[in-house]
Amino acid sequence: MSRRRRAGPLRWSLRLVVLLALWFAGVATYIIWAGERDQAAPADAIIVLGAAAYDARPSPVFEQRILHGVHLYQRGLAGTLIFTGGYGGSGARFAESQVARRYALRQGVPEDAILIETVSRTTQQNLAEAAALMRERELTRAILVSDPLHMARALRLARGQGIQALGSATPTSRFRSLEARWQFLLREVYFFHRDRWATLTGAPAQG
Repeated sequence: MSRRRRAGPLRWSLRLVVLLALWFAGVATYIIWAGERDQAAPADAIIVLGAAAYDARPSPVFEQRILHGVHLYQRGLAGTLIFTGGYGGSGARFAESQVARRYALRQGVPEDAILIETVSRTTQQNLAEAAALMRERELTRAILVSDPLHMARALRLARGQGIQALGSATPTSRFRSLEARWQFLLREVYFFHRDRWATLTGAPAQG
C-alpha cells in the first residue's frame, strides 16, 4: 500500500512533465509554422521591423529585412514602405529606420513611398509607431517583414495595435547556425507565454 501511495504522486508528476513538454513543443511548432507561411498579398503598406544598424550600415539581419520589404514593394503589393526602429544607442548617428530608408532609396524606391519613425526600441514600440503612421493616413492592412522565428509574435502584437496584419518573413535568415536559431526559438517561446500572461493580467506588453 505504501508503495502505491508513493507511486501515485510520481506518476502524476511524470504525466505533468510530459504534458508540459508537449505544450512547449506545440508552441514551438506554431512559431516555426507562422514564420514559414508567406501571406504576402495586396495591402496598404509594408512594415519592416527594425534591427541593429552599424552607423550608416544595416546589420546583416536588418539588410535581409530591408531587401525583402523592397522586393514586396517592387512586386506592387503595397504603395507604402514603413521602416521602424530608433537609435540603437546614445552615440548612434542614425536611427535604424533612417539607415533603412537610405538603403531603400539606393534600391530605387521613391522617397515619397517611404515612411519612417525614429523613436522605437522594441518590437512592441515598432508596431505601435507603425500603427500611428497608418492611422494618420487611413491605412489598415499591412504586410509585416521580419525574421521567420520572430513572425508569430510580430503578427500577434500588430493585430493588438489594430493592424490587419499579414506575415511575410525573410526567405533567408542570417541566424544560420543551429545554436543561434535554437536560442532565438527559445526566446520566442518565452515571449509567447509572457505575452499571454500580460493579456490575462492586463499588464502592458513589453519587448
